[in-house]
Amino acid sequence: MLGTIVNVLAIVVGATVGTLLRAGISAKYKETVINALGLAIVFIGLKNAWETNNPLIMISALVIGGIVGEAVNIEGVLQRLGSRVERMFGKMDGNVSEAFVTATLVYCIGAMAIMGSIQSGLTGDHSTLYAKSILDGVSSVLFASTLGAGVMLSAVPVFLYQGVITLGAGWVAAWLSMPMRAEMTAVGGILILAIGLNILAIKKFRVGNLLPAVVIAAALAAFV
Repeated sequence: MLGTIVNVLAIVVGATVGTLLRAGISAKYKETVINALGLAIVFIGLKNAWETNNPLIMISALVIGGIVGEAVNIEGVLQRLGSRVERMFGKMDGNVSEAFVTATLVYCIGAMAIMGSIQSGLTGDHSTLYAKSILDGVSSVLFASTLGAGVMLSAVPVFLYQGVITLGAGWVAAWLSMPMRAEMTAVGGILILAIGLNILAIKKFRVGNLLPAVVIAAALAAFV
């Protein structure tokens, strides 16, 4: 849970700073910081990808997982969920609801929140959530400086959402062998790499549709 706790604190601190500033922040600073974080996330992904003991398992899991994910259209499901939440809370009046909904969708609806939480609970490696914390902290400054203090409220759903995934992954970890964990970490690294490339606007990946590859990697490792 440490990664999620740090993530929540980053949002709260960032929102507080943004609320105090209110005048807005230059776009050039935002662009430079986001690009730097994108590069860091690419590095984290590459580092984790090297954990594989069998590249064929990693490749097979990504191919099969991609097919399954596209068939189910996980990315579309996440987007529809975000739209539904936005419609539900959009009926509320005031800047607080707008700030809360906007920030919650950005911080929760995405593969980085899911993959980072799984990695945190599965291996105890919080590096992805730490990187996400910096991203969320920076964006919360920007959101709060324009939308107001309601951004701070998004820390609650982030804690609940990522916390549940982390605890669930931690429970499943007891049933996984070391080879299974290694392949899941490696495939997760490839997905994190894709997230970094998305942030850098180098190539747009539907990372959500690749999420089944993590589970498939464990199954293939167990079978082999």
